[in-house]
Amino acid sequence: MPRLTKRLVDALAPREASYFVWDDEVTGFGIRVMPSGTRTYQVQYRKGGRTRRASIGKHGTVTADQARQTARQMLGVVAGGGDPVEDALRHRAAPTMAALCDRVLATHAAERCKPSTRLEYERVCRRFIKPALGGFKVVDVTRRDVAALHQKLSATPYQANRAVLILSKMFNLAEVWGLRPDGSNPCRHVPKFRQRKRERFLSVAEMARLGEVLAEAEAEGRFSPYLLAAIRLLILTGCRKSEIQTLKWAYVTETALELPDTKTGARRVPLPGAARAVLDGLTPVEGNPYVIARSGTAGFDTGLQRIWDRIRTEAGLKDVRLHDLRHNYASAAVSAGMPIQMVGKLLGHSELQSTMRYAHLADDPIRAAAEQNASALGAALGLRVGPGKARLRLVT
Repeated sequence: MPRLTKRLVDALAPREASYFVWDDEVTGFGIRVMPSGTRTYQVQYRKGGRTRRASIGKHGTVTADQARQTARQMLGVVAGGGDPVEDALRHRAAPTMAALCDRVLATHAAERCKPSTRLEYERVCRRFIKPALGGFKVVDVTRRDVAALHQKLSATPYQANRAVLILSKMFNLAEVWGLRPDGSNPCRHVPKFRQRKRERFLSVAEMARLGEVLAEAEAEGRFSPYLLAAIRLLILTGCRKSEIQTLKWAYVTETALELPDTKTGARRVPLPGAARAVLDGLTPVEGNPYVIARSGTAGFDTGLQRIWDRIRTEAGLKDVRLHDLRHNYASAAVSAGMPIQMVGKLLGHSELQSTMRYAHLADDPIRAAAEQNASALGAALGLRVGPGKARLRLVT
């Protein structure tokens, strides 16, 4: 067997059938000559009692020396217990990111996520993940690929961070399913964009104006009384929109709303007198189990957002979202001096961190209490605060 060189390979003539010429320097390295005249460098070895053969590259595309070096590397892997041909076959059959998206949606999202979360998974996969990474093999996606997608969405920081969050969950599942090595999630250490948290709270005057608009709309019969009641219940209970929208009469007791399935699982929402009065003012629709009933059907009314858009415009509150009513409920409780842990229980938060965003609102009542306490102690000391700039004076 000769040592394969360019001159020797160029001189190999095609025959009626393909044939091999093996190198005398690296055992298992050779070239295959096809009847068409195509010459392809090959590597051959035995593994598990079977002969494995793989193509390295066409003569002319790679040189004999380059192919020989590649063959040495592959045979070195074999000597170390590996099987490069099997690895290549496994990689070829490995699922793509598009297939992973489909599997996550069909199993994890369908079985474990709330309907709104499932829709978010579907939207992010369809709009961002599949177009950017769909053709990639799951095992080939790197942190650089994830960072590039994240940066591409930089104009919408919340959406960019959300996409990476969902991607991270998908790669965690890929590890569980054996599609990637453990601890290889490429989303790790991709820095998130800073998001501006929206904190829109209603003043006493704004709340009064909202109440007037709701009362006028009810008196004039312009909107469904059930949807108007839904807005009032959101204000008075701090519930999420979906919790009120899908509320059933069977969940309503004299003192609470017994919700069997919320974002954080089953929870009991206290029913204060004002909220109870709102419910008492509604007439259940026969054959419809939902409180926020839709006339003519057995389902709940899905027009809450549409009605709210009109109500908030009339009240001059165009920047107030329905979800801001929940924030407003929390801010009122914290500002009144309610312990942050209790506020978390009222809101149904599973983690205190979710409630801590309202902690700074406790400053005013705490400051007022401190002022009142210090004034009493100062009076006992014979001190009082002078007018204008704060100056201590003895009381004589």
